[in-house]
Amino acid sequence: MVRPRGIARVGGGARQNLVPLLFASICLTGILWANISIPFLLTDVVPRVARNLFLVLSLIVPVVAGMGLNFGIVIGAMCGQVGLILVENAGGQGLGALLLAMALSLPLSLLFGWMTGLLLNRAKGREMITGLILGFFANGIYQAIFLLMAGSILPFRNQELLLDGGVGLANSINLVGTGQRLDHLIRPSIRVSIFPIYLPVATFLVSILLCFATRWYLRTKSGQDLRTVGQDMHVAEIAGIAVDRARVRAIVISTCLGGIGQIIFLSSWGTFNTYQSHEQVGPYAIAALLVGGATVVRATIWHAIVGTILFHTLISVVATAAQTLVPASMGGAQIGEYIREFLVYAVIAVTLALHAWKAKRRT
Repeated sequence: MVRPRGIARVGGGARQNLVPLLFASICLTGILWANISIPFLLTDVVPRVARNLFLVLSLIVPVVAGMGLNFGIVIGAMCGQVGLILVENAGGQGLGALLLAMALSLPLSLLFGWMTGLLLNRAKGREMITGLILGFFANGIYQAIFLLMAGSILPFRNQELLLDGGVGLANSINLVGTGQRLDHLIRPSIRVSIFPIYLPVATFLVSILLCFATRWYLRTKSGQDLRTVGQDMHVAEIAGIAVDRARVRAIVISTCLGGIGQIIFLSSWGTFNTYQSHEQVGPYAIAALLVGGATVVRATIWHAIVGTILFHTLISVVATAAQTLVPASMGGAQIGEYIREFLVYAVIAVTLALHAWKAKRRT
């Protein structure tokens, strides 16, 4: 029996969007189960989406270039943190200081992004695991510099950034000069029910600008070259495209955007953990992108937007449900944090498994 065309189209659409539909249903179930009010949920989810969307968008270009999910984005995050540390040490204040931190992060991001791209060209087909290991290696160097050299070899003018002994950066840095400067630039309050929902408009506008910039770039000659390389490197070489150079360019773009995104993220918090804030950037951003329906071979702006909303709704719902349903005496707050960490890697595992299953069905 031949199914009507409309039903077949709906069924195909459901299979194509299986991952976002799955996590949307989990979010809805959690909201109903824990009886979470929508206004209360929005007060937590809206700021999360605002501060994380830029980082998720920065992962799109490497996927388009056929390099998979850029776990090496943690290197860009460290470059962004270096920019913030330099500005805070100099005593910078206001939006200008925040923009200066972004500008200072770019030379480092360009250098290390270029070096990362060269290395990944030697590991074609294994870019994701190579980027993951490279992030661990870079993290060791970062910690050695700021734990052993800051205050001794590297002079610091602001002593409040250092540990009590005068050597090594403090575990937590309060962003006095750059904290929440972008969030508070344009931030109207919209009252829903009894909950004031604050919209960090300027932060959203920066991410929207990146959406349009990414869309424009992927339509240029350089962007089309990246698409061709991502589809088939052999065909791209025959067409006269410098494949290795294009792949390096994709990683450099992602690394630079990752540094800026990390500055936006940390500035929104107003403080950051010197030695750990960058460690979860890759898994969290990648999990959000995958929840939106992206795969290791295809990612779009809409995947990033939908995924960021769904993933951080899921994180918020799980944490709130754990605190609501588990008594405080049994560690409800701690259980929520444990489940949150579990969810990040579970999301990556489930979505990659579903992608492999769908790819096997097509062959």
